[in-house]
Amino acid sequence: MMGCGIYNAHLFYFLLDFYKKEVIVNSMKPTQKNTISYVKQMLASNKVWALKALVRIYQENQTADEQVAKTTSHDNGIGFSGVDAMFASSLAEQYLRRGDLSDKQMGFVHKIMPKYAGQVVKMSDSNKLTALVAAV
Repeated sequence: MMGCGIYNAHLFYFLLDFYKKEVIVNSMKPTQKNTISYVKQMLASNKVWALKALVRIYQENQTADEQVAKTTSHDNGIGFSGVDAMFASSLAEQYLRRGDLSDKQMGFVHKIMPKYAGQVVKMSDSNKLTALVAAV
């Protein structure tokens, strides 16, 4: 009879350890929705995030001909939208030339960049981004 109690205690602690490792840790992992929401918030309020995203989307997701023409001509699902292409490309080029943008220009960057949060998430190191979102 005493052996049964020890077995139940071991089972209890095994299940408790499993619960801590699997259930609690997995419930703390950010969802895709939380991650995109966090990135949108950062793009709307953090100058470094917004400028880095602006430049990366311009340099990595706009094709060479789109960069030259400052338009969107390829339906590839990445880069700036047709509405934003000319202005966002101009802002990216000015930032690359001068190393900064005016406060008024940054206001526009903060306004337009959150719509590109999905691209930013795809371009980011997923482990680092997950850790940032989980820390919030």
